[in-house]
Amino acid sequence: MQTKIITAASSLRSAIKGATSGLIEREALADLIILAAVASEHLLVIGAPGTAKSAVVRRVAKAIGGKYFEYLLGRFTEPSELFGAIDLRKLRDGTIETETSGMLPEADVVFLDEVFLGSTAVLNTLLGVLNERVFSRGHTRIRCPLRVCVGASNAYPEDESLAAFADRFLIHTFVEPVPDSLLEELLKGGWAASSESAIPVCSLSDLDILTNAAKRANLDAVRNALSQCIRLLRKAGIELSDRRIVKSQMIIAAAAVLAGRENPSEADLWPLIYVIATETGQQSGREVLKDILDVSDNLTLNAATEDASFSPVARANRIVEHADNLFDSKPENGNRQSWNLQLESLGREIDSGFDPQKLPEKLQSVRQRITTHIENNGC
Repeated sequence: MQTKIITAASSLRSAIKGATSGLIEREALADLIILAAVASEHLLVIGAPGTAKSAVVRRVAKAIGGKYFEYLLGRFTEPSELFGAIDLRKLRDGTIETETSGMLPEADVVFLDEVFLGSTAVLNTLLGVLNERVFSRGHTRIRCPLRVCVGASNAYPEDESLAAFADRFLIHTFVEPVPDSLLEELLKGGWAASSESAIPVCSLSDLDILTNAAKRANLDAVRNALSQCIRLLRKAGIELSDRRIVKSQMIIAAAAVLAGRENPSEADLWPLIYVIATETGQQSGREVLKDILDVSDNLTLNAATEDASFSPVARANRIVEHADNLFDSKPENGNRQSWNLQLESLGREIDSGFDPQKLPEKLQSVRQRITTHIENNGC
């Protein structure tokens, strides 16, 4: 079973890498979609228009495989636009049935943009699909194959009824526009992405292997630490509902199996940050739980792990992967100035972010490689 878990996690890691190619600062979002899918939970993404939310979801959905459904909701969106129209032939016979072919109830991955603009009728019907994986309307009652629903909005809702609906999305994340320091990479990546290359495809069976493994996981080893995290958050005024606390165990188990572990350790507690509903709450949670989350480690979901925990282990993993990619893409000839500057930047990050006496072995190797290159090329 351990081998199957590791193989499935590796397949998903390759899929994430391919799906985020050319999309700058969106690796963490892709990670969270995979985490939610393995945990059979849903993800809410809050961010300004034009921050590539939909692009990431589409690419990850393509990489996962299965049926995909996407819709931009508005105030006047009718339930039939999402769930299917009433079958008029059967209506003449007095039977109310919905034709769901190609619609949301038959999808494995769903993306709903501007999700809070949906009408009461739409959101009430959607709740049944999200909570129970069942679509019920008139005489129609079908089991939905839904793995994950990603809802997106430009802002977190202030209305209490909509906030209650948002609570049905266990994982919340907030995306910002790409910072000034990465504008060159944004332009380069966006230009390359305009001729979209093939995305490595895993399979729904990989998700099934990991989902079933997560359900079998034993959380005894982390339950005390998780309880301590909740107490620290409450002491800091960051409240989580009982439902969210209980459900957080599944995404912690999902994080563990995605890291290739059958049972969670304290290295897998980092998803708790994303269970906190608000952006300010998440920022405070990172500070409150910093000492506990310092051991966070997940190679498959490294971007989300680092974003949640600021873990030195996750940071080291990113630097090593970035360095490997740089050396693999070394320009054969011509202007290497940009490439050299990126290497130098990584070297400075290692020196400024890690104690030289406690430098992880993998970072020692990377630092030596960078130093040798600089010395030999007079950079």
